[in-house]
Formats: sequence, structure tokens, C-alpha cells
Amino acid sequence: MRHTPHFLGGIRFLCAATLAIATFQTSPVQAENLPPTHPTVELVKKYFELVVDQDWKTAAKMIRPASIERKKRETLAIIKSAPTMSEEAAMLGKLGAKDIKSLEGMTAEEFYVADRQSFHSPARNDDEKERQKKVQDQKKKSLKIDVLGVIGEAGGKVAHLAVRTSQDVIDQRINELFFISFIQDEADATKWLIAPDMQRPVTEPLSGGGAAAPAPVPDGKASEAPAADKKP
Repeated sequence: MRHTPHFLGGIRFLCAATLAIATFQTSPVQAENLPPTHPTVELVKKYFELVVDQDWKTAAKMIRPASIERKKRETLAIIKSAPTMSEEAAMLGKLGAKDIKSLEGMTAEEFYVADRQSFHSPARNDDEKERQKKVQDQKKKSLKIDVLGVIGEAGGKVAHLAVRTSQDVIDQRINELFFISFIQDEADATKWLIAPDMQRPVTEPLSGGGAAAPAPVPDGKASEAPAADKKP
């Protein structure tokens, strides 16, 4: 079970600080150790199990909607900036969208599911389907999840978990270390949601600082697409 940096993807894709900028940046960072009985401990175990099972629809309900919407906006910006119509169509196709409008119309949960599925190629025949099922069953059976620690922040409204996982994949055992952030739901204090983007770098302007340096100019021009394929 590997997770891409694209979104918490589902975990390294989930493995990110926008909320921290908006809500908590005015006070010094204060952290505290939280007990192993913290509700996020069982939640993170459930999430890993859903990821191994590739149950993206259920997993999507555990992700903070604002984090998914941010990823969706970024994805739309990338697709819209594609230099050719064929490249744009290819990116849309990977997400199961026929055009920009259909992608824009996806709910947060629908986009999360589409994004996760885009990293998993469907079986091309019955033999491949059977092999994929055997590997998935092996992962599920061998999966071990150990929460090494829970750190609280923002007065206990944010929890960061260090998680060690182990699973067997064909003829190898894969051990990985993840860092997962949860935030307490504002409307329901008993509900915790994964916030993948909380681990992104946070930038703050320095008082008296100068203007940002201009972007570097590329050494050469990129090869141009055929005129018929260029976007208007």
C-alpha cells in the first residue's frame, strides 16, 4: 500500500497546513502528548484498512471536505493549463470526466474517489483480475497498524499521529512510516476528519521583507504542439 504525494492521496495524499494558516497562525506553536485512547487512533486504523481494501467511497467520508476541494481546484488549474486538447482530454479521462464542466460538477467525495481510482489500473482480463484479488487479500490479511504516538495542537483541536504499517505484498514485506493529521469538526466536537493538506509548508511574509524574486527564465523553448492540437 503506497500513497502518492498527490493527495493522501489516499495517505501521503494524505500525508499536508492551509487550516493552520487560516486559524492558528497568530499564536506560538504549542504541542502536547495525547493518550493512546484518543479517538483518532481507531479512526486512523480504520482509514488504513479502507485504503488497503480500496474502499474509496467510505474513505472519502473521513477526509476533510475543504482539503478535497483544494485538491480539486489545483487539479482543475493543471488540466486547464494543458497546452493541447489531447493532453487535457487524457487528464480528464484518467479522472473519468468527459470535460471540464463534468469535473467541476463533482462533489468532494466524487472527486476523491475519482482521484484515488486514477492511480489504480483496472484488470484487463480475468487472469489479471484474479492476481489483483490475491494480492489485495494478502495485503488485508497481513496488514499491521501501530500508532506510535499522538501529538495535540491548537488546544486539542488538531491531532498528529505517527503511524507504522506493515504488510506482505507477493514475496516482500513492506514497512512504512506515515504522519497523519486530523482536525476536530467545527460543527460536531465528537467528529474528527483527516486533513492531508495540513502537512504542506506554510509561508508567512517577514516584516520589512522585499518583493519576491522573479521566476527564473527557462534556457530554451519547449517544443510546440501541432497547430491543430493547440488549445484556443
